[in-house]
Amino acid sequence: MTDRLETLAQAALEAALRAGAEAADALVIEDASVTIDVRAGRLEQAERSEGTELGLRVLIGRRQACVAASDTRPGTLSALAERAVAMAREAPEDPAVGLADPEALARSWDLGALQLADAGAEPSAAELEAAAREAEAAALACAGISQVDSATSTFGRRRLHLAATNGFSGGYGRTEHSIGCTAIIGEGTAMERDWCGEGRSHRADLPAPAEVGARAAERALARAGARKPPTGGFPVLYDERVAGQLIGHLLAAISGTAVARGASWLAGAMGDEVLPRGLSLVEDPTRPRISGSRPFDGEGLPAMPRAIVEDGVLTRWLLDLATARKLGLTSTGNAYRGTASPPAPGVGNIALTQGPHSRDDLIAQMGTGLLVTSMIGSTINPTTGDYSRGASGHWVENGQIAYPVNECTVAGNLRDMLRRIVPANDARSHVSRVVPSLLVEGLTIAGA
Repeated sequence: MTDRLETLAQAALEAALRAGAEAADALVIEDASVTIDVRAGRLEQAERSEGTELGLRVLIGRRQACVAASDTRPGTLSALAERAVAMAREAPEDPAVGLADPEALARSWDLGALQLADAGAEPSAAELEAAAREAEAAALACAGISQVDSATSTFGRRRLHLAATNGFSGGYGRTEHSIGCTAIIGEGTAMERDWCGEGRSHRADLPAPAEVGARAAERALARAGARKPPTGGFPVLYDERVAGQLIGHLLAAISGTAVARGASWLAGAMGDEVLPRGLSLVEDPTRPRISGSRPFDGEGLPAMPRAIVEDGVLTRWLLDLATARKLGLTSTGNAYRGTASPPAPGVGNIALTQGPHSRDDLIAQMGTGLLVTSMIGSTINPTTGDYSRGASGHWVENGQIAYPVNECTVAGNLRDMLRRIVPANDARSHVSRVVPSLLVEGLTIAGA
């Protein structure tokens, strides 16, 4: 029996060809999610959403247009296709647009090996509420916690199908279970907060709600008496919770979109050392039970493990078909897309080489400096890599945590920072970005 999403995608392609498109692709996404929020021992919010959305991209020569709709009736698909074709005829020409060559398409994959979807029963709203209540109660049970801002339990299920007139047709589903809690200490201007959140594709892998609540409380209690740190040049240790954001700035700089526009501080850096020797950054979309895994990219090309940085040296950009053509290269299978927009480069699962030492070892090594556990806002110059971000965490003196800090800014230059990172060995294996705590020497801290 043909899957409903596949049938919708094929119907959209047929409508596009009837309307005058020379080529087309269609993405159909079916979502269902339940979110339960608990506060002060009472149900704060219960939300359920379900829906199906279809996106259609049509091509006429080197012109393209994208349209999307949540109404998937046959008459709507015909009208949608006609509108898309009319838009494409008025669009400017772009020599980089086009579908993948049929011989480059993914032809087979093993969804069973990826284990993206939990085969178990969907948790009921009552079960989600019980989990949120358990997390909140565990946080409030810790002496010193004045309140819990929120405790949230969610479940989501997504299925998608991608089809194109070049012969590609494929789909898959995924699930997500999550639990989160934000705990607060103090009152008024002395109030401090911290949180803990955990998500897994399979319910059996999710930590106990009480563990999440207790961890949120522990982190909040550690922030009692937070104050501004001194101003000056100091080493900074990015805790594992936020270290992935630092690597995220590197990934944004090697996106084919930024490189093709010349708006990247790593433009021209292919083959250069961008991380310390001995460190590699590897993308692997085939890791089982991980949220960033997938069998093919947003243009139907195979998803496979590849090194992005090898022994410190940048080895490839992140490319979809369009940016690859602009740069005279081949797609790296990094196309991502939504229903209302054309494909664009992105990245899912990545892992950075871990070091031999623990986070505590790096704290001892840094002597005096800042341990960052939370970041807000950012000012990043995309062409120079100049970096400035608000931060909070803990001040370190004589190799030991001395007191919590807030309201400070960390600044430097990303190219210089990344070339002298020192990784710990504390990366979590179940997250999409497996990045350990990272020590960076010689950053500027603006505090008191």
